[in-house]
Amino acid sequence: MYFSLQQTRDFTNSFLSKLADVPIELLSHIDIFIIPDFVSLTTTIAQLKSSSVAIWTGAQDCHWEDQGAFTGEVSPSVLRSAGVKLVEVGHAERRSIFGEDDTMVANKAAAVSRNGMIPLVCIGEKTQGDVHIAVEECRVQVDAVMNAVPAEAEVILAYEPVWAIGASQPAGEKHILDVVAGIRGLESVGRRAGTTRVLYGGSAGPGLYEKLKSGLDGLFLGRFGHDPEQFVKTIQEVAEA
Repeated sequence: MYFSLQQTRDFTNSFLSKLADVPIELLSHIDIFIIPDFVSLTTTIAQLKSSSVAIWTGAQDCHWEDQGAFTGEVSPSVLRSAGVKLVEVGHAERRSIFGEDDTMVANKAAAVSRNGMIPLVCIGEKTQGDVHIAVEECRVQVDAVMNAVPAEAEVILAYEPVWAIGASQPAGEKHILDVVAGIRGLESVGRRAGTTRVLYGGSAGPGLYEKLKSGLDGLFLGRFGHDPEQFVKTIQEVAEA
């Protein structure tokens, strides 16, 4: 909740302009997504249609029911009708500020998948420390989602150590790769027929993916994504890696 409606429009235009300078063949094997606020969604989707490269638009949250007496909530069915491709659920702020638990996050992920979109599920340990403890904290979160989403559906996991969100530096590369390897090795992930991608977020930005490419499928940017130039630079680095 950082941008005004006009700032989001200006950001998207600037982003598209800078992305046009990147060779289109370089971008043909990666997926790029932007997740604006709800009010800006349809405007952003319309703007992105002018891109020569397919860019997904995501939503930052949704309700677990398609319709009903849930005043103020956002229907996943409506998001799909608007052209949304993926929906972020379970962000650390949703969990800590709004009290969302693993069951609620799993129900939201199932609703996203049920409506033909991809759930982008945020997971991560609360305190910095041992890799095994981190994997176990993540396992509880991941298992809940995988038990709720069809085995053939695509799922994206965004590993964001809570202690690294907003920090001056991301988590250490070895810690990230070791935890992600543990997540990939979970039984609930291994039994799936559908694609499961794992991204890293938490002070992610330019220069990081080259260090993580052996174990990660991509990055999930927060504040570094607010700068179109830094965003495009990161996209190019991921594409080249």
